[in-house]
Amino acid sequence: MILPLVALVAMWFFLSRSQKKQQQERQSLLDSMSVGSDVVTIGGLHGVISEINTEKSTITLDCEGIFLEFDRSAIRTVKPGTVVANDDAVTEVEVKDIEQTTETSDENSETKE
Repeated sequence: MILPLVALVAMWFFLSRSQKKQQQERQSLLDSMSVGSDVVTIGGLHGVISEINTEKSTITLDCEGIFLEFDRSAIRTVKPGTVVANDDAVTEVEVKDIEQTTETSDENSETKE
């Protein structure tokens, strides 16, 4: 009678210990996320972290130019990556080129009339 009770207590101890270890590993995985890290969501979506919001516990993923917001808990794996370069550089277009194109299209429409 005591032997089954000891076996149950031992099973409970080992199961709770492994579960606690898994929770700690998961938390360290989520804590290792940083801007620029490559991640995979639980749905299988691959992306790069572009923003981390600690107040709302969300992250914003850059998936080839499409920005999606996820809960931190929706991340399955994190692969440390390099910091993503900020591509906010603005390409300047000369107004002269645009005006010439407009004039050319106006000349074509006048010719057709």
